[in-house]
Amino acid sequence: MQADQIHAAAHILATRRLKGEQGPVLPESCRPHDLDTALAIQGAVAAQMGQAIGGWKCALPSEGKLVVAPIYAPTIHTLSPCTVWARSGKTRIEPEIAFLLGKDLPARDQPYTPAEVDTAIAASHLALELIDSRYAPEAGNLFPDNLADGLVNQGLYIGPELDANIAAQLNEFELTLEVVGETQQRPARHPDGLPRRPLYWLAEWLRSRDQGLKAGQWVITGSYAGAVVVPVGVRLRVKFGGVGVLSVCFEEK
Repeated sequence: MQADQIHAAAHILATRRLKGEQGPVLPESCRPHDLDTALAIQGAVAAQMGQAIGGWKCALPSEGKLVVAPIYAPTIHTLSPCTVWARSGKTRIEPEIAFLLGKDLPARDQPYTPAEVDTAIAASHLALELIDSRYAPEAGNLFPDNLADGLVNQGLYIGPELDANIAAQLNEFELTLEVVGETQQRPARHPDGLPRRPLYWLAEWLRSRDQGLKAGQWVITGSYAGAVVVPVGVRLRVKFGGVGVLSVCFEEK
């Protein structure tokens, strides 16, 4: 795909992201059909957004999939109420652990060891990935479409800090959601076993692309329970087993 086609695709997606709009898949002239093209469009979206990258979402790669996308700094929230793009009075969230980097992991010639990445982590927090797509529900978007669009991320809500050792080993627990007087419980399990594993991969992947991670960025590494639909305008409590509770109220932008 030529540079002008990548620019055109990025313009559509960046405009939708900024306005909270959804629409069809990209025109065939600039629609990605492979991971490299999708990543090129994703990078062009970041350039057109003009916003600092405040974090990353990632997971270990699998057959035909590369789960990596930036999270823009203005969309990372620590206070409630938290504003989101909502659909029919509801939004989607994914319960995660967010790792805050305390020092840079810049591009370099030699690989990063897990121990080096561990020493760069300044804090670990309960978090909710905020989910929204720039494609309409009936668009028929495929994985390369989603990768180009930032893998349905619309932001991140940071909750209480966790003990670092607990966060590093948190593999499974019972997730409890309390909202509007109702309680839901569901089993929760990290998709890659331990939550730091995708962070180790991300540090290496960015290094291999002559990029890097920066102090102050947050990294989330996979949902413990998929995407959960919750209403806006009411208090939500999310209990991560016995390790902590996150409380937030979402408001529609």
